Amino acid sequence: MKKIAILGAMTVAGLSAGVASAATLDDVKARGKLNCGVTTGLVGFAAPNANGEWEGFDVGVCRAVAAAVLGDPTAVEFVPTTGKTRFTALASGEIDLLARNTTWTFSRDVDLGFEFVGINYYDGQGFMVPKELGVSSAKELDGATVCIQTGTTTELNLADFFRANNISYEPVPIETNAEAQPLYLEGACDVYTTDASGLAATRAAFENPGDHVVLPEIISKEPLGPLVRHGDNQWGDIARWTLNALIAAEELGVTSANVSELASAAGSNPEINRLLGTEGTLGAMLGLEADWAVKAIMAGGNYGELFEKNIGENTPIGLARGLNALWTEGGLLYTPPFR
Repeated sequence: MKKIAILGAMTVAGLSAGVASAATLDDVKARGKLNCGVTTGLVGFAAPNANGEWEGFDVGVCRAVAAAVLGDPTAVEFVPTTGKTRFTALASGEIDLLARNTTWTFSRDVDLGFEFVGINYYDGQGFMVPKELGVSSAKELDGATVCIQTGTTTELNLADFFRANNISYEPVPIETNAEAQPLYLEGACDVYTTDASGLAATRAAFENPGDHVVLPEIISKEPLGPLVRHGDNQWGDIARWTLNALIAAEELGVTSANVSELASAAGSNPEINRLLGTEGTLGAMLGLEADWAVKAIMAGGNYGELFEKNIGENTPIGLARGLNALWTEGGLLYTPPFR
């Protein structure tokens, strides 16, 4: 098994190295669409709606990049990926960008040859159990069966937590969130563990969400963010600064409602002017049009708008901003200057 794991990592790294020199921006422009890897379906983050149209917080990142590059937020081919298939899809060039609840780790960044372009959600691993189980702490889960997605950081985190607390568990391996839901609801596992945001999204989709509780323990750091292949610095810069543009826009008060007016003429705030292309040459530095950030913000709004619309406290997911608030509001969101 160790040999298989090593060969798998070498294969992904080799594929990534093989396509890293490709000019992704040119490929996307020639194709006329962005191939964006997303989850197979997690309501609030990435899932098709009743009309088959993809929507969600991570989907918003894909659409913003497509708008910045192609001027069209709908010019996206969404490619569903699992915990096992996501890295091969990116390394092989099947997708241009992966925006799929993926944790930034040392080995993924360095050994597998990927480049995380930022963090769009600060998360941590948690546990969900049926209320009738009568459990109030993860430390009371000795002997529990646990549904867990393979190919994820949650596998190692789970093993570490139970070992550190000298308790045992029986893993029930699954590949997708959609596979986990019926198994958990049918009692095939006592516990479902994944990122706390994913638990909230999963719980919100249940017929009776109140019958399930998310335990208080957060057992890991899970900085989630979009990633690209190593080696194509221009494409990495485009993805990175598009995400930064959405964050900066919220901080600067630029929204989907006022961005067109603010971009019509240079105003009194130099950073807004540079962001929106009415001053300076930031777009040209990226190889994009001057109004690239305007198009990205118009695609779905700034970071705060995307958050509140898809996963915020007034949605069924019901997530508070917490660590994902702007740094000016006590959170961790902080973008380098646009200058």
